[in-house]
Amino acid sequence: MQQQDRQSLLNDLTTKAKEQRQITIEKFQNTSLEILLKPSSSYGWSIMECLEHLNIYARYYLSVAENKMAESVDNLEAKAIKSTWIGRKAIESMEVSKGLKKLKATKKNIPNQDLDARKVVTEFINQQERLMVILRKAETKDLQKIKIPISIAKFLSLNLGDMLQFLINHNERHILQATRNL
Repeated sequence: MQQQDRQSLLNDLTTKAKEQRQITIEKFQNTSLEILLKPSSSYGWSIMECLEHLNIYARYYLSVAENKMAESVDNLEAKAIKSTWIGRKAIESMEVSKGLKKLKATKKNIPNQDLDARKVVTEFINQQERLMVILRKAETKDLQKIKIPISIAKFLSLNLGDMLQFLINHNERHILQATRNL
């Protein structure tokens, strides 16, 4: 199992979340509705669909993380964290550096077509700010002990550290996909 220092992991994830928020603001916030809604030339999702897909994940994972963290006690002693086997697999499946293997979204995670694109972009930016608050609060938590059920199979769970890495890698993957639509 790969072991990592809690603070360095959270610093890396916070940097990535800030970059993702900044890209969204710079590239998508003031983009025309025509471009936000335009289907991908490769028959993939539009920018709006990519961001709504991320919003669907964030609505679940951020709420669960906030609740589980609120229920947990602070633990400043727990410094090193280890990814579990399932955590490593989930994280690696979303890593852009490992190549973009096309994955099929589950039906409940496929975005609706009839959404307000401006609201979708605004919600994603707000979700990123919420994620950064979670990352800040996680500095005092034991990332190993807080278990987050996986959205598509709630009988399986990731520890908080693995879930945060998975979520941010997933965001990066779809932000790149949305950027290609520009």
